[in-house]
Amino acid sequence: MARFEQELKWLALALGLASTLALVNAWHPWPMVLGLPFCLLWAYFGWLRTEPQLKYINIVFSGLYVYGLVKYFLPA
Repeated sequence: MARFEQELKWLALALGLASTLALVNAWHPWPMVLGLPFCLLWAYFGWLRTEPQLKYINIVFSGLYVYGLVKYFLPA
Protein backbone atom coordinates (compact mmCIF):
# COMPACT_ATOMS: atom_id res chain seq x y z
CA MET A 1 0.00 0.00 0.00
CA ALA A 2 2.80 2.43 0.81
CA ARG A 3 4.06 2.03 -2.75
CA PHE A 4 0.84 3.59 -4.01
CA GLU A 5 0.52 6.25 -1.29
CA GLN A 6 0.66 9.24 -3.66
CA GLU A 7 -1.99 7.74 -5.93
CA LEU A 8 -4.16 6.98 -2.90
CA LYS A 9 -3.84 10.60 -1.76
CA TRP A 10 -5.21 11.71 -5.14
CA LEU A 11 -7.97 9.12 -4.85
CA ALA A 12 -8.85 10.41 -1.37
CA LEU A 13 -9.01 13.96 -2.73
CA ALA A 14 -11.33 12.85 -5.54
CA LEU A 15 -13.53 10.91 -3.08
CA GLY A 16 -13.72 13.91 -0.75
CA LEU A 17 -14.69 16.25 -3.56
CA ALA A 18 -17.24 13.80 -4.98
CA SER A 19 -18.73 13.22 -1.52
CA THR A 20 -19.10 16.96 -0.97
CA LEU A 21 -20.67 17.42 -4.39
CA ALA A 22 -23.10 14.57 -3.69
CA LEU A 23 -23.99 16.10 -0.32
CA VAL A 24 -24.63 19.56 -1.76
CA ASN A 25 -26.84 18.09 -4.48
CA ALA A 26 -28.67 15.71 -2.11
CA TRP A 27 -27.70 12.60 -4.07
CA HIS A 28 -28.38 10.16 -1.25
CA PRO A 29 -26.77 7.72 -0.30
CA TRP A 30 -23.73 8.80 -2.38
CA PRO A 31 -22.20 11.13 0.24
CA MET A 32 -21.90 8.12 2.58
CA VAL A 33 -20.79 5.72 -0.16
CA LEU A 34 -18.01 8.09 -1.23
CA GLY A 35 -17.18 9.37 2.25
CA LEU A 36 -16.56 5.94 3.77
CA PRO A 37 -13.52 5.00 1.66
CA PHE A 38 -12.24 8.59 2.05
CA CYS A 39 -12.30 8.21 5.84
CA LEU A 40 -10.83 4.71 5.75
CA LEU A 41 -7.89 5.90 3.65
CA TRP A 42 -7.21 8.79 6.02
CA ALA A 43 -7.52 6.57 9.09
CA TYR A 44 -5.22 3.90 7.63
CA PHE A 45 -2.47 6.22 6.46
CA GLY A 46 -2.79 8.95 9.11
CA TRP A 47 -1.47 11.48 6.60
CA LEU A 48 -1.40 14.34 9.12
CA ARG A 49 1.03 12.71 11.53
CA THR A 50 1.25 15.88 13.61
CA GLU A 51 -2.47 15.59 14.43
CA PRO A 52 -3.11 12.00 15.56
CA GLN A 53 -6.65 12.79 16.67
CA LEU A 54 -7.56 13.10 12.98
CA LYS A 55 -7.16 9.32 12.68
CA TYR A 56 -9.72 8.77 15.43
CA ILE A 57 -12.09 11.33 13.96
CA ASN A 58 -11.99 9.42 10.67
CA ILE A 59 -12.63 6.14 12.49
CA VAL A 60 -15.68 7.67 14.17
CA PHE A 61 -16.96 9.04 10.85
CA SER A 62 -16.38 5.65 9.20
CA GLY A 63 -18.59 4.05 11.84
CA LEU A 64 -21.26 6.67 11.28
CA TYR A 65 -21.13 6.13 7.51
CA VAL A 66 -21.48 2.37 7.96
CA TYR A 67 -24.43 2.94 10.31
CA GLY A 68 -26.04 5.33 7.80
CA LEU A 69 -25.56 2.96 4.88
CA VAL A 70 -26.98 0.00 6.80
CA LYS A 71 -29.95 2.11 7.87
CA TYR A 72 -30.46 3.34 4.30
CA PHE A 73 -30.30 -0.08 2.61
CA LEU A 74 -32.15 -2.20 5.19
CA PRO A 75 -35.92 -1.96 5.02
CA ALA A 76 -37.53 -0.25 7.98
